[in-house]
Parts: sequence; C-alpha cells; structure tokens
Amino acid sequence: MEFINPLPLRLKQARTKANISQKDLGISIGLDPSSASGRMNHYEKGRHTPDLQTLKRLAEKLGVPLNYFFCETEDMAELVLFFNSLSKKDKIKFLEKIKLNDNV
Repeated sequence: MEFINPLPLRLKQARTKANISQKDLGISIGLDPSSASGRMNHYEKGRHTPDLQTLKRLAEKLGVPLNYFFCETEDMAELVLFFNSLSKKDKIKFLEKIKLNDNV
C-alpha cells in the first residue's frame, strides 16, 4: 500500500478555513514576497515539504496544532482540532473520560 503524505491536504484545508491566500500566508510567516505564493503552492501540491520550523510557523499562523498536518484520516484530523480547542482543564477531563471508558 502506497503512503500518501497528508501534509499538502491538511495545509490547504487549514489555509482555506483561515480564509488566507497562499501569498499572504507565505508572507506572514516570513517568506520573501516574490516567492511566497509559489512556495506555498509547492507545499500544497506536495512538490516540496516545508522544514519543521516553517511548518511550526504555519501551524501557529493558521491556529492548528503541528500534529494536525500529519493526520492521515479526516477523523483523526477532526479529533486533533477538537482537542486543541479545549481548555487545559477540559483536556484533562476528556482524557480522564477516555481512560475510564478504556478500562471498562
């Protein structure tokens, strides 16, 4: 079975949800304005992969956790976004509930 890199899809999903253009996103994370659009397009097409520092800046700008970019399924991506949206207190409660259900 061939591995499909989820990063291009997740990046495009997060960018379109944030309603920001490729160029504006690239510029906002410090890419040169003359190449920002092209580089972002290459990332979203899977032709190039951003380094970890760039990916971290993208995640911060788009308001998603870094691991969102690596979710292989829509369910996992949705779960990661949901968990990220919780307060620290609610994250603890959520994890405790899961652990309780796991032990039943």
